[in-house]
Amino acid sequence: MFYHLNGTVAELGQNLVVLECGGIGFALNATLNTAARLKTGEKAKLYIAESIGETNFDLYGFADKTEKRCFEMLISVSGIGPKAALSILSYSTPESLALAIMNDDVKALTVAPGVGKKIAQRVILELKDKVSKEMGGSDLSLPVSAVPAAAASDNAQINDAMAALTVLGYNSAEVSPVLKKLDLTGMNAEQIIKAVLRHMVK
Repeated sequence: MFYHLNGTVAELGQNLVVLECGGIGFALNATLNTAARLKTGEKAKLYIAESIGETNFDLYGFADKTEKRCFEMLISVSGIGPKAALSILSYSTPESLALAIMNDDVKALTVAPGVGKKIAQRVILELKDKVSKEMGGSDLSLPVSAVPAAAASDNAQINDAMAALTVLGYNSAEVSPVLKKLDLTGMNAEQIIKAVLRHMVK
């Protein structure tokens, strides 16, 4: 099983990255967001997800762990294959995807080519249901006690961010200590999510 590949970008194409490692060129399916962060001839480290079947052995490369996590989360939804998951993540960052799911924003997901209203609704329904079951209830909002008191004036944005981080698979016990280290004054939910994720993936 591959966890990550570290090598030189030999070729970039439409949703394709060829990463040369030890003289072997690995063809990796990638999102537009990941491909945009790479340059031919430069070193890169990509996190790998695999899709193995009777007639296929496909590798998917991601610039960071959070995007890989979102990909795996999306393909867990019934009827959502790797192609649709890559399309969604090419037009949504992990932060905006989590907020779209939390806020029932079907329109934000249908921006991706090949993703219609029914698929978007299924993604939102199944992932929200999964998160609510893991939290033991139907409400995605997290307790105010988990929010740093110093940022009380921004509680609404922080709670939205924390709920969205839960959609990405993080819990309040993981998120709260990180929030307490950050100056969140004036940040919107998406900015807070980005700030937290930068610390989480270190």
